[in-house]
Amino acid sequence: MTNALGKKGFSINSNQLKMIALISMIVDHVGFYILGDIDLLRIIGRIALPIYAYTIAEGCRYTKDRKRYLGLIAAMALVFQLVFWVFMNSLYQGILVTFSLSIVIIFSIDALIKSKDIRSKILAIVGLAAAFFIGFVCPEIFGKYGFKIDYNVWGISLPILMYFTPTKKARIVILTVFLALMAIISSPIQWWALLAIPFIVLYNGERGSKKFKYFFYIIYPLHLVIIYGIRIVLELLNLI
Repeated sequence: MTNALGKKGFSINSNQLKMIALISMIVDHVGFYILGDIDLLRIIGRIALPIYAYTIAEGCRYTKDRKRYLGLIAAMALVFQLVFWVFMNSLYQGILVTFSLSIVIIFSIDALIKSKDIRSKILAIVGLAAAFFIGFVCPEIFGKYGFKIDYNVWGISLPILMYFTPTKKARIVILTVFLALMAIISSPIQWWALLAIPFIVLYNGERGSKKFKYFFYIIYPLHLVIIYGIRIVLELLNLI
């Protein structure tokens, strides 16, 4: 096997990469929602965003059905937001909304560049306008009500950059620079997101077993339901 930089040796496939991101994310959410925002757990959680953004770009690049792919991510986003609203009574838009906007922008730009069909180009322009409105205008209009896009422009931009960067080596370089700028401009804790780079370097471009395909779709809203449920019980018992 070869890793992302073409070197022979130990490597990991897409399922293994997503599992690393999933564990990181769950640790982060447990640390934030249950254990009182523990720094070590939040640091571990920084690994998730770069990996998920990278795999979202890979999904956009290799999917055979773009409508279905966007539909699955958007459906998960809707389920998450419903769960979040029920348990947290908040308009905060989770990372799946962020990535849904990224996917819309990616497919829209692709259509504008590659499609010769006028209808496709019009739909692409509408898609770009809708993504811009939701991602950048709505937070300004409804921010006072708690409407915010998770990771805002940083989260939306990262999968787009990973998709349109042509080679794996270039993606690693751009990802490293992007995460460094993100840490400098937004929050120092984001420096720990650079810990994701070695895992992405080891990614070999292979998908892995198909049996995990829907596991990653289901586990995201499911683990949040469990975490929010535990939080509510602990609050009722005055333990947090």
